Amino acid sequence: MARQKIGTGLLVFVFLAGVFFACPAAYAQDRSLYWGLSGDDVYRLQSQLSAWGYYTGPLDGYYGSETQQAVILFQRYNGLVPDGVVGPTTWEALGFSPTFDYAPPEPADVSRGISNRGDIYLLARVIEGEAADEPFTGKVAVGAVIINRLRSAAFPHSLAGIIYQPHAFESVSNGQYNRPVTEESLRAAMLAMSGWDPTGGALYFWNPAKLVNPWIWTRNILTQIGRHVFAR
Repeated sequence: MARQKIGTGLLVFVFLAGVFFACPAAYAQDRSLYWGLSGDDVYRLQSQLSAWGYYTGPLDGYYGSETQQAVILFQRYNGLVPDGVVGPTTWEALGFSPTFDYAPPEPADVSRGISNRGDIYLLARVIEGEAADEPFTGKVAVGAVIINRLRSAAFPHSLAGIIYQPHAFESVSNGQYNRPVTEESLRAAMLAMSGWDPTGGALYFWNPAKLVNPWIWTRNILTQIGRHVFAR
């Protein structure tokens, strides 16, 4: 009789374990995912995207460009904001339980020029002033240009020095960077500081629909995101 009870209990355990591992909603997610992160949750993301035909890259648990493009493709096909960031809404669309709160990432060390959270807010102000009507990736791209300048010897050696360099940013010159900062711009600033660069290393950006110095067109154009052209 005791042997039968043990056998029944084992069968129940195996059944429940099978349900848990077969159902992606059983996983509790604890963070948003974006370019540059790694871990088991990235592996689960890649596995799900691969199973559904969106991802063909390696299941290596690293959120690189292939994973980002697969996420963006999934988001577009499912009516989500195609920002390449796996937050609660995207996790839910993937079939996982969105049982977590978004925790903004700590900015990565960019070797110089970033001193405190006030710098994050300052970067977000310029992003808001320059790219308020741009897609989320375009906001991150504007932030990435400023971070790239921090790494270049051709520009001032602090974030404030770059932002307040005379005539460097139109929104600073005309005061548009003083408008209220949105949560999206703050998030874009954090991601740019964390290393996400949708531009591929750009040091300049401009709107070709506006009158600009002809010199800017001599730069090596890398990409266009939204209404901005990005160049090095």
